[in-house]
Amino acid sequence: MSENEPGESWERDVLQKLATAALSEQRRARNWSIFFKMLAFAYLFILLFVALGWIGKGEVSVPGAHTALVELSGVIAQDKPGNADDVMAGLKEAFESTGTKGVILRINSPGGSPVQAGYINAEIRRLRGLHPDIPLYAVVEDICASGGYYVAAAADKIFVDKASVVGSIGVLFDGFGFTRAMEKLGIERRLLTAGNNKGFLDPFSPLDSRQKEYAREMLGEIHRQFIQAVRIGRGKRLKETPEMFSGLVWTGEKSVQMGLADALGSVGYVAREIIKAEDVVNYTRRENLAERLARRFGAALGEALVRGQAPAGMR
Repeated sequence: MSENEPGESWERDVLQKLATAALSEQRRARNWSIFFKMLAFAYLFILLFVALGWIGKGEVSVPGAHTALVELSGVIAQDKPGNADDVMAGLKEAFESTGTKGVILRINSPGGSPVQAGYINAEIRRLRGLHPDIPLYAVVEDICASGGYYVAAAADKIFVDKASVVGSIGVLFDGFGFTRAMEKLGIERRLLTAGNNKGFLDPFSPLDSRQKEYAREMLGEIHRQFIQAVRIGRGKRLKETPEMFSGLVWTGEKSVQMGLADALGSVGYVAREIIKAEDVVNYTRRENLAERLARRFGAALGEALVRGQAPAGMR
């Protein structure tokens, strides 16, 4: 036995204890990490179940006789709260609900897609035909312009505030031209197409007079469709003037004089005095958390697939 053996044994004991303590600490840290991850997953699942309505959702008491309310707010577009699918779903539920004496479509929209607005207009007329005993009134708040008025025109009557902004019966297509700026910066545009009009109104190319005229014709066609929808909806109430379909807007008070609206009135007034059912039940369809997450995840996945797989020129 050498003289150093007792010292070496002591050092080995110390190192062994330190190693054991380190392993124990790592094990505890790993266990706590697993615990907190499980807790986070449980919390997320609870939020998901609540969002889906599987838990924490009680029965909503709907009065026997009531006014059904559906809201159309903001820009009318597929990816916005004012999209046609949500508005039409709310209207359908409102008309089919037991006890609905009348439906109010509350509008506060500057317009948007003529396609989405046309969908809602057609659905209103369809539902009114299926439920002739249930009237639908449009109630305008701050603004009912362009596509917003396209939708309102399908209602039995339109009520406004005297200071509401109403009208803008027109169609626009806007963009920018950067050709002069590119010339000053020495930038050359290299655009290759198959098809003479594939680069239709390209902002980085000189404006083609034929394409400009074609765009005007297309806008004119959509404008005529808009005007026809207004004339069908408003009928003889319209007091047409040359400026009525020019894209101008008017106050609510002036719109009543022109026949674009019928009377002044709020949601409460229409429910109480016109429909005679003061209790108002909101049937507006609102996207819940799960749907919003699914839509965003789907959009992100689709974008990733397009970026990763789509050939040039098809994006």
